[in-house]
Formats: sequence, structure tokens, C-alpha cells
Amino acid sequence: MAASSSLFSCSIQGVMPFQKTKTDYKQFQCNYSDLVCKQFSHSNSMHLKHPRLLPNEKFSQSESLCRALKVENSPSFLVGKKFQLDDVIEAQQFNRDILGAIFEVARDMEKIEKRSPGSQILKGYLMATLFYEPSTRTRLSFESAMKRLGGEVLTTENAREFSSAAKGETLEDSIRTVEGYSDIIVMRHFESGAAKRAAATAGIPVINAGDGPGQHPTQALLDVYTIEREIGKLDGIKVALVGDLANGRTVRSLAYLLARYNDVKIYFVSPDAVKMKDDIKDYLTSRKVEWEESADLMEVASKCDILYQTRIQRERFGERIDLYEEARGKYIVDRHVLEVMQKHAVVMHPLPRLDEITVDVDGDPRAAYFRQAKNGLYIRMALLKLLLVGW
Repeated sequence: MAASSSLFSCSIQGVMPFQKTKTDYKQFQCNYSDLVCKQFSHSNSMHLKHPRLLPNEKFSQSESLCRALKVENSPSFLVGKKFQLDDVIEAQQFNRDILGAIFEVARDMEKIEKRSPGSQILKGYLMATLFYEPSTRTRLSFESAMKRLGGEVLTTENAREFSSAAKGETLEDSIRTVEGYSDIIVMRHFESGAAKRAAATAGIPVINAGDGPGQHPTQALLDVYTIEREIGKLDGIKVALVGDLANGRTVRSLAYLLARYNDVKIYFVSPDAVKMKDDIKDYLTSRKVEWEESADLMEVASKCDILYQTRIQRERFGERIDLYEEARGKYIVDRHVLEVMQKHAVVMHPLPRLDEITVDVDGDPRAAYFRQAKNGLYIRMALLKLLLVGW
């Protein structure tokens, strides 16, 4: 399968992996909003990479640098080839071809058993997990993924309180230190854009495991993988995103990935205080993705293939407890919602849940959220394998 479109949504042909280097490359400045790549310098080879800042370059959340090497032959996802991305930072990095190829690798990961040859492909590699916010599924699934492939883990589960960050150390200094101890960094941070800063600093791969209200790309990847596994298709589906859409990084990243597919319709169902932000709506409109806001969960549930429920995030409201209490409990998925859903439709949730899905839903075969969580293991195994040893 050849990569026919760019990573980071830049229309550049001839993508081929290469070793990290500061010389013999083209630099491209990619603006995600208008999908324009601006060439800075000359080289006779090209390969699109993730944002990586040079020492004198100013960092911007809306822009990234793409370094590239050009080759005559079109690339393919062949065994032994280097992965096209150096880091996993945001959902806009992935096009359909790469998504499909990653999902193929994830399916292979499902087949790996203890002591099988595939269970040692990352032997000798070390993964560092830096989590400045609480996590159960994401951190443990990454650590399990690394160990199931033969690698080792260095972990800090509360880096905000129990690392040198508590002493005032900058994120950049922490990353420069940790990269000396490991081969790949998985980071969750409370600030939107922190993952881009980490990737710009590190000389080893960085995976964004959630950056505040920004993005959670690996969750979006496992969500799309789950949709394909549960529904059997990704084109022509109707998806309801429910709950905290203003602060939910999972729904933001998922919306970006759903926009890669054809004839998708997205419903936004949320309390007024946590509606989906305009940047996502504008992006979907620019991609000609149909979307609709609705206050009627029952009506939307009767139409959609995927009901993606999310938790109202107390930690994002600060001192405005009144707004949190107003939003919490407005939209709950229970047996009554299941009764109006189509037989093939499924309920998903990034977890953890509070009371937004009642426990009596768990026994229904359309409750996919624990299967969804398990799929996170296979997607993260695939990403670790691809970033460290290639296709």
C-alpha cells in the first residue's frame, strides 16, 4: 500500500523514512488550518516528518516544521521499512492509508502470545512513561504493551507531584534528562500543547498520552479501530459524541480521525456549558463532514451507529462547581436509551465513567467500552513496534 497523501495533511508525494539528522533535508512549515506547506530550503530528497524545532526556531501551537527527504520511488508499508512518523502527537498526523496499515499491525498484535517469537521484538528497548495527570488504562496499557513485546518500562505515575517538576524543573529539561535513560517517551500532561513541546525537544520518539484539554491521539486510534471491529466499516457511519465536548480531548481527536472517512455524520450532544468548540466544527466543515448539534439524546441514539459517551470532567471546571453540577447528569445512557438504539449500534466510552452510563447497560452486547479498552493494548503495541523498529 503506497502512501498517497501527506502526514500532517500536507499534500506531498514520495514519503520515505530516514534516520534523524540535522542536515541534508528540506524544511517545510505546515499550517494545519489551511493545509499549506511552505518550502524553506533545497535538497534533492524528501520525507515528511513531525514537528521538530531547530535551536533558533520559535515554537507555535498552530504550526509545525516538517523535515523531508525526497526519493524517486513511492513508499510502501513494507516489512523492515521505517515508520513514517517520528512521534505521535495529534490526530491530524494520520491519513487513511496509515490508519489502515496501523490497524493491520494491531490485528497482528492480537495474535502475539507469551513466549512466541513476536513477544520479543522490543527486547532491549526501554520506554519511559511521564504522567503529570492521573491515568489507569492509558498508562497500564502502554506498560503492558511494552512488556508484552519484550521491552522494559521506567515509570513516573504522578510526575507533577513526585518528580523534579515539583521543584520547578521545566518540561524541556525533564525531557532532555529522561531521553538519556530511554528509547521512547510516553507522556501525559495537564497543559494543552505540552506534547508538541516535548517532541520538539526530544531526539527520541514521543507519544502524546493526553495533553490537558488538547488531544489524545492514541485513544482516537483505538476508538476508530474499535468502530471498525464492531460495526465493520468506517465510511457511511453516524456517530454521536455525548457529554463533555468542550474539555474532552478524546472526542476532539476522534473528530479529526472521523473526518478522514467518507459520508460520516457526527452529532454533538452536550450540556450548554461544555459544547464542542468552534475549531472542531470549522475543521469538520472544511472537510465537508456533516455535523449537527442536538439536545435530544433519545432521538440521536435512534439514528446513530456509535453512541460515544464521555464523562463530565470535574477537574476542568476549577472553582465553578455550579457549572459542573449543572452539566453533570444531564445525559445518561441507560436501558431506556438502549431500547431506542439500533440492534447493530454500540455504546462506547473512553473511561473512566461515573454515572453517565448505568451499570445495567454493561450486560448488553452493544456495550463495547470494555472491548474498546482492551483494543487500546493492541493499538499501543502496534505504535511502539512501529516507532521503535518499523513496519
